[in-house]
Amino acid sequence: MLLLTAVAVGCGADRVDDAGRDDSAEAAAAGAEADGDDGDRTGADADAAGGDDTASGAGAGDDDTGRAADDDGDGDGDGDGDSKGAPAEVTVSVVSSVDGEPLPGVVGTLDGDTGGLPVISDAEGALTIEVDAEVDADAERRLRLRLPTWLPVTVDPTELTSGDTIELEPVVARGVRVSREVAADDERFQDLLDLVAPTTVNALVFDTKDETGQVLYRTKVAKAAELSAVEALYRPSELLARAADAGLYPITRVVTFEDDLWSSGDAEAKLAGDWVDATDPANWEYPLALAAEACELGFAEVQFDYVRYPAGRTAEVAADQVPRTPDERSAVIAAFLAEASDRLAPLGCGVSAAIFGIVMSSETDEGIGQTVEAIGPVVDALSPMLYPSHYGPGWLGFADPNDHPGPVIADALDDGLPRLAPDTQMRPWIQAFFYTGAQIGAQISEAESRGAGWLLWNASGNYRADWLPVAP
Repeated sequence: MLLLTAVAVGCGADRVDDAGRDDSAEAAAAGAEADGDDGDRTGADADAAGGDDTASGAGAGDDDTGRAADDDGDGDGDGDGDSKGAPAEVTVSVVSSVDGEPLPGVVGTLDGDTGGLPVISDAEGALTIEVDAEVDADAERRLRLRLPTWLPVTVDPTELTSGDTIELEPVVARGVRVSREVAADDERFQDLLDLVAPTTVNALVFDTKDETGQVLYRTKVAKAAELSAVEALYRPSELLARAADAGLYPITRVVTFEDDLWSSGDAEAKLAGDWVDATDPANWEYPLALAAEACELGFAEVQFDYVRYPAGRTAEVAADQVPRTPDERSAVIAAFLAEASDRLAPLGCGVSAAIFGIVMSSETDEGIGQTVEAIGPVVDALSPMLYPSHYGPGWLGFADPNDHPGPVIADALDDGLPRLAPDTQMRPWIQAFFYTGAQIGAQISEAESRGAGWLLWNASGNYRADWLPVAP
């Protein structure tokens, strides 16, 4: 029995090795067509969402007579040179590396001529594919297995036999954001890869559509072109390949319902200010189409940001058009995210949501349609924006909560974690601006002591070595 596994992402500094890595050539091939081979927010903005991955052909001619007649070498004894062995069905078991339990819903895709793929593992973790040893070997095809918030595994299908077990590792993401400036600059992106290499960082958060409303790479989603919203700053295939080579889990953000280009260019979608109306399911299609394309490009997870109703003065203007009760507002946002999960899970892509930090400690939806209880069950990971600089004077009894990063993070997580659905990961955005390395470290320590991942938000994408935990 062959056991294939990936090195854990989220366990110290471990990243993906060659057994479990989505190799760069594959990532480039997968993304080349969709991205065309072309290729902020300020930290103190209180409305910022910081947010706001064998059988060989059996030939005849194995006796002396057959071998003599088989001068074309294809094994069928007829010398015609055009026959291949028939594909064989191979069934493998996909299990958790943590406890050996079967993993249903794992999506298997084979590059090249898929012949019916993708396939999905059943309730027992069993996944069946057709393997043609000669064809698959000649084409150097690879089987990629993906499950939301689990580390992808890429294997050579010709090395598989029925009964093999493949282990997947869960992802506990510890990440940094790749700003538009960094994504657009090859040297700065490499500097970032070099910076995180000796640290416990194991994830990168890119932007598909950012706060400007612009899509940052060439997209085939027609709505983006209609809105003149395409700014091709980077090639996903290239950056994803380099991230994969570094063993980094790729997440991308889709800023969802706040979009100046969309709200000003589509009167039917507009709610108020820069916001489109989340209540109308027709307005779900654009961000969902971008998200599906991102999964096809090779991003392992899509994080929806600004996935809410507006706050502040814009909320006052839109009051008559927004659902009246917290339950009604929360139901709309949860329904959008549930639809996202339904569409992206078959693509092997995870779904996460960035939410207001105050929601973790609030008994209401804060008027924006976000509650831990409503959103948690329909996403794979929840990312509250726990920026101490965004909490007002007097919070937790502190004259300036920004001076107490550790206690602010600890209190928010202690309030929110008991309310989180059991299978949903907690992965807060934490403040990487206005702070020293020690203050950033205090936030990271509070998150890790509670079993949570973390994402560092810095609007310009500038990070320092002393901000990041060094790998043991």
